[in-house]
Amino acid sequence: MSSDAHQPHLLRRFGLLQATALNMTNMIGVGPFITIPALMSAMNGPQAMLGWLLALIIAMADGLVWSELGAAMPDSGGSYIYLREGYGRQTFGKAMTFLFIFQFMFSGPLEIASGFIGFKQYVAYLWPGMTKMQGAAVVMGVGALAVALLYRQITSIGKITVSLWIGTMLTVAIVILTGVTTFDAKVAFDFPPGAFDFSFGYLMGLGAASRVGIYDYLGYYDVCFIGDEVKDPGRVIPRSILISLFAVALIYITMNLSIIGVVPWREFVTPIGQPLADPPPPVVSMFIERIYGPVPAKVFTTLVLWTAFGSCFALLLGYSRIPYAAAKDGNFFSVFARLHPTKNFPHISLLLLGVLSVAFSFLPLGDVINGLLVTRILVQFVGQIGAVLWLRRNAPELKRPFRMWLFPLPALVALAGWGFLFYTADLTPKLYALGVVLTGIISFLAWSKWTKRWPFAEDPPQ
Repeated sequence: MSSDAHQPHLLRRFGLLQATALNMTNMIGVGPFITIPALMSAMNGPQAMLGWLLALIIAMADGLVWSELGAAMPDSGGSYIYLREGYGRQTFGKAMTFLFIFQFMFSGPLEIASGFIGFKQYVAYLWPGMTKMQGAAVVMGVGALAVALLYRQITSIGKITVSLWIGTMLTVAIVILTGVTTFDAKVAFDFPPGAFDFSFGYLMGLGAASRVGIYDYLGYYDVCFIGDEVKDPGRVIPRSILISLFAVALIYITMNLSIIGVVPWREFVTPIGQPLADPPPPVVSMFIERIYGPVPAKVFTTLVLWTAFGSCFALLLGYSRIPYAAAKDGNFFSVFARLHPTKNFPHISLLLLGVLSVAFSFLPLGDVINGLLVTRILVQFVGQIGAVLWLRRNAPELKRPFRMWLFPLPALVALAGWGFLFYTADLTPKLYALGVVLTGIISFLAWSKWTKRWPFAEDPPQ
């Protein structure tokens, strides 16, 4: 009998409702509330909504990649599992999984940190005189609260996730219903001169707007990271991904048009050539204040804070399973393979990511968004596309409860989309991403040499 036969195991308790709630809570989160100024500034006007549409095309194509891989390999760790199996468990898969964990230790906490930054931004609306030290205390406090709520068994976490999702949907519904009744098309579609004049600069602006859009869509795959805790994963994982994308796309488009149909975009867009405001203005609170006054705006801001917290909660839940999965395989420090002795969850991973996320919350929001995206594109998103293509060709016997529609077209569309987003990024985040990957490669080779593993193993892999 295996030595781990008596070890605690993760419980499959997340159904379609909980899985969809987890994805949507993460996707909506604080993103659209803090990034509308950055979106409009990217192309200097409402034509930047084209970035939303391009981001949706990329996310839908990539969502089919996640759906096939997640349904076929429903284990905790998501991308870690897909890269390991896609490139060979005993050979190149070792390098890809190591690189994924290495870059994840930078990009994962950066994504969670963006939610903490947004939370602090809207706290500042309620607390205009908040100092930097007080803002730091807010970030550390909300980070500690998220970890404390996750420090429990998955059965109760499912209930917390649904309650946070309900709060998120209420916040969004208020914005949309308010905007529908007050929408002014002349305000929303007040295009500047040359709004659709195609040029190289226009292409770069579209790329910047699309990166903001992709950042706001991130999370459509969050359920994949807790695959061991999903009921009927072959059905639930693909459906939750696709339902989340369709629903959130409709919500985003409606919500953004609602806001810019009331608050003129020129009031919150940074003029061309000037750096973006950091933090950006609280546009949604401005929107509610303009219609209902300052007191209702403050009440509504508390709902935005609820939504921001829900996003951080969902991310910490999903991402805490990644170092756990790597450690179970022997490709990360063994301490992270431990489950809580009575509550059956990876508590060491949760604590580490919570601390790193709070630490990264003291960086500017723009740097956080660009850094996490370009770093993640190289290894995770592009790597998974290669994995799904490789597995289709070399592992036809793999059970696939869900098969990508129109294969391989969605995978190729996603690959082109990720390449476009990386190409149009500024030089600094690209160099940062390449530096992370290069450092990761060097670290992997040194670690493999020290431990006598592939490619320095004395005996070739079987």
